[in-house]
Amino acid sequence: MEDLTDEERELAAMVRDFADSVVAPQSYEADRTHTLSMDVVGQMGDLGLFGLPFPEQYGGQGGDYLALGIAIEALGRVDQSIAITLEAGVSLGAMPVFRFGTEEQRQELLPDLLAGRALAGFGLTEPEAGSDAGATRTTARLDGDEWVIDGSKQFITNSGTPITRFVTVTAVTGSEGGRKEISTIIVPNGTAGFTVEAPYDKVGWNASDTHPLTFDGTRVPAENLLGQRGSGFRNFLSILDEGRIAIAALSTGAAEGCLEAAVDYAKSRTIFGSALSTRQNAQFTLARMRARVHTARLAWHHAARLRDGGQPFAEQAAIAKLVAGEAAMDNARDATQIFGGNGFMNEFPVARHYRDSKILEIGEGTTEVQLLVIARALGLAG
Repeated sequence: MEDLTDEERELAAMVRDFADSVVAPQSYEADRTHTLSMDVVGQMGDLGLFGLPFPEQYGGQGGDYLALGIAIEALGRVDQSIAITLEAGVSLGAMPVFRFGTEEQRQELLPDLLAGRALAGFGLTEPEAGSDAGATRTTARLDGDEWVIDGSKQFITNSGTPITRFVTVTAVTGSEGGRKEISTIIVPNGTAGFTVEAPYDKVGWNASDTHPLTFDGTRVPAENLLGQRGSGFRNFLSILDEGRIAIAALSTGAAEGCLEAAVDYAKSRTIFGSALSTRQNAQFTLARMRARVHTARLAWHHAARLRDGGQPFAEQAAIAKLVAGEAAMDNARDATQIFGGNGFMNEFPVARHYRDSKILEIGEGTTEVQLLVIARALGLAG
């Protein structure tokens, strides 16, 4: 972390201490019982983590996206479920309101979100609209002074917690020139016709709150439109660009957590009369894992600093997510191999990282989507 300021180093140290002393001890049981600890969420709110990249006028910390990434990386070392709860709470919950909301919407919704007293989801993905988000089928039509929403969403994070306040939904609100007009609409939890379905039985991120959503004649006021009508597609693309930096930070943390665990285990594990860490094959594996962490961190730091400096960053965000996501998956595999049979036991963190890390190559844009973004930046549009 040589490129960090003293203040950024202090933030990293503070969150790492919180992760080690508060988050890590409850992670195994939370994963086993598929339970998101609202106490941990509340403590993250008390630390100001949900408000890191937002102005103080809304209850934020006045920081930037690099600060958010530092916190997410530190949490991702020990518990990806908690890290994604913060990432989604900021990038997908609060950020759309801050970026595209009216001043009235900001004043009403942001203070509780930034304090961790409330969470919000971002309803984008559908059964037939994942990477191809333009295939959105959920519809919203104006009926007097209300939007009437019909459709479904899937894989929506933070959508069914006890403190979830609303979800922001992308929906087709019309068409122009044969192209769908997609808008984003705020739907409060508890609205008639809006059902948060049973949680998924997932491979990983078991302590993260994730649900499918159903909308059946769901009515909300016309002023719940978030941003300009028809701007939903463009707006969510910009949200995903930022989110990819945050996911890259989470991935870097996961890769580092695997490295730290594998180094400690290799030093303490005796095999054929000597520590596993004295074996050259193990040393080379750990060295490659270290190189992956270093490269991933450089990539997401660069993208974050471009974003915070107001410069174009979409390509760099895609590179960061690609590199860091693969680093997390590769390090999880290698760490599990270092642990041998113990790596297959869920009581060891590397087993959880092995299950958790695959989604880092899928969520908020698959590896293939990142490659497409990078290829287009090279002028290879087809």
